[in-house]
Amino acid sequence: MNVEDFLLLETQLTDEERLIRDTVQKYVTKEVLPLMESSYEAGEFPRQFIKQTAELGLLGLTLPSEYGGAEASSVSYGLVCRELERGDSGLRSFVSVQSSLCMYPIFRFGSEEQRQKYLPKMAAGELIGCFGLTEPDAGSDPSSMRTTAKKVDGGYRLNGAKMWITNAPFADLAIVWAKTEDGIRGFIVERDFDGFSTPEIKHKLSLRASCTGEIVLEDVFVPDANLLPGSERGLSAPLSCLTQARFGIAWGAMGAAEACFDIATEYLINRKQFNKPLAGFQLVQAELAEMFSEITKAHCLNLQLGRLKDQDKATHVMVSMAKRNGCHHALDIARRCRNLLGGNGISLEYHVIRHMTNLESVFTYEGTHNVHTLTLGRHITGLNAFA
Repeated sequence: MNVEDFLLLETQLTDEERLIRDTVQKYVTKEVLPLMESSYEAGEFPRQFIKQTAELGLLGLTLPSEYGGAEASSVSYGLVCRELERGDSGLRSFVSVQSSLCMYPIFRFGSEEQRQKYLPKMAAGELIGCFGLTEPDAGSDPSSMRTTAKKVDGGYRLNGAKMWITNAPFADLAIVWAKTEDGIRGFIVERDFDGFSTPEIKHKLSLRASCTGEIVLEDVFVPDANLLPGSERGLSAPLSCLTQARFGIAWGAMGAAEACFDIATEYLINRKQFNKPLAGFQLVQAELAEMFSEITKAHCLNLQLGRLKDQDKATHVMVSMAKRNGCHHALDIARRCRNLLGGNGISLEYHVIRHMTNLESVFTYEGTHNVHTLTLGRHITGLNAFA
């Protein structure tokens, strides 16, 4: 069972967008879902997903073909994120980090030499990246970062630490943001640089099928050639990368919500109590109507945002609204569905509890709900309530 296209949004997609979506949907159903129960329980990211997503052309999907991209629309990327997160938030996170947080900054802020050196291999899944902005003591306030890059002959010396970094334990390179005498700059830090390490974070109860770690920088020498030359705009550069990723999260969260809704609806129609299907009770139908409405509304918001993004008319505030909306309602839907499944709601066999715990992280990362609320509040009032 799939959520009904109640407002006929399918008619607004191009043939290419439908093809991309359907291809990823089949991939998730055939290759991803059968592995997620055991992967989540074991706390392991299935490494075969790297090669598979690369072969499907999902890494750097919107980038020019000369760098390994598919030159697909932003809506296509959103649809991909939605389908991937229908499988698991960890898989969408992997693709999102590789594409939006690593390939995008190299494409936008890197030199042509850097683009040619890294992007084709990243699109092919031969090089995996991670994004180092968040620190142990600097999450929502990245301007207070303590990681530094001191200019020395031929390059920079980096010292500091980053925390909660997706892909870090197996990444071949990291896009690291550090304070220099000239402001915050971006650097491509390669795995074999002395003093660079990425210990894995264990004992997570969310995003268990995602690989998360730290980045530790101990007097790491980074050559001048690995400085992102276009990153001299301070925090606006890393924040623009986050805007790219948040766009995908807005779509992805609703993929998880759809998965929970589909599972719960089928369960409620087939499960009988008091001699009739659970779906026949008024309180149950009220829950379904509420969830169905929010999923439909979120799809409208995301689709319009995608079209604006392809026209270069989308703003970071619009993306904040979509990320805030998608994560809030997706988590609420997952919790409602978990409740509607009763005791079965906590079983991995039904997947809902997995999506629900994942969404607890998605709700928080790349801008908490409160941060995006204040972003909208500042836009509405013109007054900054962050400090």
